[in-house]
Amino acid sequence: MAAFHEVRFPIEIALGARGGPERRTEIVTLGSGREQRNARWAHARRRWDAGWGVKSFSALREVVSFFEERRGRLHGFRWRDRLDHTSSPEGVEPTASDQPLGLGDGGQRVFHLVKIYGDGADPYRRPIHKPVQGSVRVAVNGTEVSDGMSVDATTGLVTFAEPPPPGAELSAGFAFDVPVRFDADFLDVDLSAFEAGAIPSIPIIEIRS
Repeated sequence: MAAFHEVRFPIEIALGARGGPERRTEIVTLGSGREQRNARWAHARRRWDAGWGVKSFSALREVVSFFEERRGRLHGFRWRDRLDHTSSPEGVEPTASDQPLGLGDGGQRVFHLVKIYGDGADPYRRPIHKPVQGSVRVAVNGTEVSDGMSVDATTGLVTFAEPPPPGAELSAGFAFDVPVRFDADFLDVDLSAFEAGAIPSIPIIEIRS
């Protein structure tokens, strides 16, 4: 049975990978030449090729071992996206006021971590499912709190012991990983080509909940 393993892909290799977010847009061109565009996916799906991060035989053996333990595409795992892995801007440590968490209504106790992209007319809210254990900081009305709430690092849910009061502005800062799996059940590696500088293909794809 498929499961998710709460382990991270070797970070030194992941940081050298190539890839990024993918969206699915349906475009219909009308007879007039005008277009109708429709987003098939509500959320982007990220994919990478980890082969670009493999620079040595020892790194390649590490990937093969990781691949075998995950049983190929069967089990998911954590991935560190070098381009986007914190709630704060690049090079800035996360703070408890980085991202909105929600608004208290006096009854709701559970809130989901999100990261917002853009500040124009249509910002994108990305659900965060795999925060890094111990990295989440939470504030209520701008004041950081450490008691009276808990964070599930496997789901991205923040649970308050008591419902925040009506109108309370909740925010959070965090580091996070991406839930992924291998996108192949076969690693095709030509060792002679690898010695000559060829890059092996090790496809990784985001798991969407």
